[in-house]
Formats: sequence, structure tokens, C-alpha cells
Amino acid sequence: MANQVNGNAVQLKEEEEPMDTSSVTHTEHYKTLIEAGLPQKVAERLDEIFQTGLVAYVDLDERAIDALREFNEEGALSVLQQFKESDLSHVQNKSAFLCGVMKTYRQREKQGSKVQESTKGPDEAKIKALLERTGYTLDVTTGQRKYGGPPPDSVYSGMQPGIGTEVFVGKIPRDLYEDELVPLFEKAGPIWDLRLMMDPLSGQNRGYAFITFCGKEAAQEAVKLCDSYEIRPGKHLGVCISVANNRLFVGSIPKNKTKENILEEFSKVTEGLVDVILYHQPDDKKKNRGFCFLEYEDHKSAAQARRRLMSGKVKVWGNVVTVEWADPVEEPDPEVMAKVKVLFVRNLATTVTEEILEKSFSEFGKLERVKKLKDYAFVHFEDRGAAVKAMDEMNGKEIEGEEIEIVLAKPPDKKRKERQAARQASRSTAYEDYYYHPPPRMPPPIRGRGRGGGRGGYGYPPDYYGYEDYYDDYYGYDYHDYRGGYEDPYYGYDDGYAGSEVEAALT
Repeated sequence: MANQVNGNAVQLKEEEEPMDTSSVTHTEHYKTLIEAGLPQKVAERLDEIFQTGLVAYVDLDERAIDALREFNEEGALSVLQQFKESDLSHVQNKSAFLCGVMKTYRQREKQGSKVQESTKGPDEAKIKALLERTGYTLDVTTGQRKYGGPPPDSVYSGMQPGIGTEVFVGKIPRDLYEDELVPLFEKAGPIWDLRLMMDPLSGQNRGYAFITFCGKEAAQEAVKLCDSYEIRPGKHLGVCISVANNRLFVGSIPKNKTKENILEEFSKVTEGLVDVILYHQPDDKKKNRGFCFLEYEDHKSAAQARRRLMSGKVKVWGNVVTVEWADPVEEPDPEVMAKVKVLFVRNLATTVTEEILEKSFSEFGKLERVKKLKDYAFVHFEDRGAAVKAMDEMNGKEIEGEEIEIVLAKPPDKKRKERQAARQASRSTAYEDYYYHPPPRMPPPIRGRGRGGGRGGYGYPPDYYGYEDYYDDYYGYDYHDYRGGYEDPYYGYDDGYAGSEVEAALT
């Protein structure tokens, strides 16, 4: 009985002690936190943080409170302690930052690792001096540190930069920050933004960053100036132009569907679709080749569409389709393209022969050779001026009842075979993970494109790659350098991230 009485006495004491709030001052939001379902100790700890001025109640949205409520009391208190000890001086969205701390805590918990001591971060005095000098802003989240975006009007007040203005920077020392990166890269030209990717588990950077410049010229200059630059003794950066992929390859398309049919159907199940690139059967223009390319407004939309279409839950015309990344379209060096004397001619009727093409194009100048494959051809001129004139005057004209399309042929990618071999040796699915969060010090994940199906492969129509084999044979005995064949700008397709250059930046 005594034990019971003593036990009750102790229990009463434990219950009564928290009720003594005479020495505790709460904000007006404490009651709201309790009503939201937070345990008393958690509500008190969060209310204490409000009182420090680190974060205000209005800074936290419903999502953050709901996520905190899902933790047990010990976990929630640990999360709030980490949040309190974090440097929030450059954190613009504190609610999202708290959610990031909670996500990191869960990841550590899943891995069975303890919450580690705070890693030494950047020298705040140097960061402050940089921001005062440049007038840029800095926004810190658990996953990245974003400098600029947009820059101050005094630096640049134009439209947001487009394709070809972003560079990928790899092999960055893990304890290096904006105070060392910005002074180096701003020598190339005005920076739009710099995104240094952070590892929430270690507190250090991931070893890479993306820098967008205000113009293409500055991005190209950054590659020249900073690739292989020794940023610290024995530490050399890897820098290359970054290309965000917005295009998907889709197979298993019914061959009787038109471009309009495909655009309408895929717009029902994905968002951000802006164009469909479709190829017809050479001998039957009413039928497509059983595959197409879907062009989305940005990489994020394409990545979401890919995940949705690959889930197996979405059917198009009652079928599950084959989905892969298409090769990001990279613009060749302008200086190289200025020397091209070869035309790529597509949408040719089956009745068109090399003799007919030679007769049509020789009116503009002397030809070296003409080669037709399926419904497209390459026309080699001796003089560039003649090639350009032929393109300008013949593009859109009809030959044998079909309206032809003409562009300057792109020179071949000399490292294409290397990338193909790498894909066969390394088949991975994490394209979007690489683009945003690549593994440290590892080559980028790239996907194999098996021609005959099988594990990881896809059975593309054999004629899809036929032009490549043709150039291997046709030019192999003749010459092996720049003049040896040209890329088909419409058919050229690799299903991973642009390989060799990025690998060099990472390794």
C-alpha cells in the first residue's frame, strides 16, 4: 500500500510539476501548437525557439507542423535542437529548411547512424564580405546553397538565360564554398546563379555545383578558364557545359497514330508536353515507325513524365509504352559548323534516288558525293557557299511529291563510340538523380540502349541506327577524321546524359 501510495505520490508530483508555469513565459502561439497536436515538451521547445527570434510562428507552414507531429517526442526534440543549432542566417524558407532537417534525421535513423556533430561550415565573415561586394543574395536549404538567381539589376537586368548558359563544376573540395568559387568564375562573365549542392548527412558540399551565366559566351569562357584549374594544392576542378534533358524517347507507339493523336493522348497523362517529334515509314507516309520523341517545357516536367510512364500504372491506347531519356541536343561549336559543306535532307519519297538528288542539287555547285538512306540523305558539296545556297532555295520544295526538309549536317561526335561502350558496361536508371544529386567522385549514371531487348535493353527498329552503321562502313576505308561522316540531327540519339565531358568533370 505504501508502495502504491508512494508511487501515486511520485506520479502526482510528475504530473503536477509541468503545471507550474509561473516561471515559464509562452508566446501567444504556444496554445495553437498544443491544439495542433504537438506533445507538451515539443510545443514548449518550439515556443522557446520562437522567443529566440531564430524563426517566427508565421515562418512555419502547416506542412512543417504536421511533419513534426509524426515524430515521437524524443525524435521531435532532437530535430528541433538540430534546427536551433543550424546557421539560419541565409535561409529564406525556414519552414522548408525544418522539413529538410526532419528528412535528414529520418535518413540517419534508417541508416542506423547517429546525428553527427555539426561540420565546420563556411567562414561567415568571408561570405558576408562577398555578398556585400557583389550585392547578390544567398539562399540556403538542406540540399543546396543558391547564390543569386536573379542577380542584381546593376549586373544584369535581361531575361533569364536559356540553354547553353549553364556549366557543371565537379571535383570541388568538400569544405569549399562561394567565397572561393565566385571570384574565380566571375572572371568569365556575369553570373546569373551558382547552386552548390549540399549533403545534409555530412553537412559538407557534395563535390559539385551548377553555375548559370548571363550569356553563352561567358559559359564557354568559364570552361576554357576553369576546367582543370587548381583551386587548392593538388585539387583540380572539372568544368563542362551542362545540358538539362527535356526530351523522352517513347516506343511501342501504334503505327497508325499521327503527331496530333500522340500529342493529345500524352497530354492527358503527363504535364508540360510542348511538342512531339515523329518519323514516318519510308515506304508509307501514313504510318509512323513505332516510336516518337516527347519534348517537355523543362527537365522537371520530363522527369515527372518519365517516372509516371514507367510506373506501369499509366496506359496509352490501352498499352504500357517503353520510355527512355533521349540525348540532350547539344549545339556544335559555331566555328566548326561554319565550315560544314554537307546537307542533311529528310522526308524523301521512296522513289527518290541518288541520281535524282544529284541532278537537283548540282545546279547550285559541284558535288563530292550523295548518299541516300531510307527517307533521308547526305549531300556533300565542294564549296560551303554552294551548300548554303542550295539549303536556302531547296528547303521546303517538293521532290517526287514530298516536301523536303534541309539543314546543315552536324559533324560526328568523335567520342560517340566511347559513350556507347560505357553504356553497355554501366546500366543505371538514375538520370534525374545524377542531374540534381550525382554520387560523389563517380562517373554519371548512364543507360544502355540494347538494340534487341533483353535486360535493360529496348528493341528499337533496326533502321533507326542504320545511318550510323553506314558511315562506319562507307567512310571507314576512305578517311577517319572530321570529314568522315556526319551526325543525323534528327535521328541522332543516345539515351543517357551527355557522357564523356561530364565524366571528365567528375573523375
